[in-house]
Amino acid sequence: MSRALIVIDVQESFRARPDWERIANPGIADPVNRLVRLARARGERVVWVLHSEPGSGGVFDPVLGHVRPLDGLVAALPDEPVVHKTSHNAFTTTDLQRRLTAEGVTELVVCGIRTEQCVETTARVGSDLGYRIVFVTDATTTEPIGPLSAEAIVERTEAVLRDRFARIATVAELAAEAAPSPV
Repeated sequence: MSRALIVIDVQESFRARPDWERIANPGIADPVNRLVRLARARGERVVWVLHSEPGSGGVFDPVLGHVRPLDGLVAALPDEPVVHKTSHNAFTTTDLQRRLTAEGVTELVVCGIRTEQCVETTARVGSDLGYRIVFVTDATTTEPIGPLSAEAIVERTEAVLRDRFARIATVAELAAEAAPSPV
């Protein structure tokens, strides 16, 4: 089985929004960096996904300069694709599925910003396309929506994905799985 890490929307556009101070984990770059290092050490594909809204005049409009990886995130290596999407999931408006199919990828590890929106939607679409999905909740973040706290949103997202669309994991669990077995 071939695995790819999909880093979704961990970009400066979110920090440029007025509600960034409401984000549950402003240090999201740290767990994502751990996943990237883990994937690279295992020889797995890393794909960077950035949300873009060309011509919108907002923080996701590429001409404003915010559609770039979040400061503090490890840099993409030259052979790691950076995919620009204009829909909530990372598949519909990109060539992501073609790339993954060409490389024989069968399992996706997903992380990023907006736990319940772009990350969850990518997990669901990926599952529908036949990929095994690992949703790394502690390498996602979101902000409260209406009466729901960020924690409640994360809990709901885990509940609706678990054993239906994805395996729920933590960064530490994936690191432990990757550790060499004692002899």
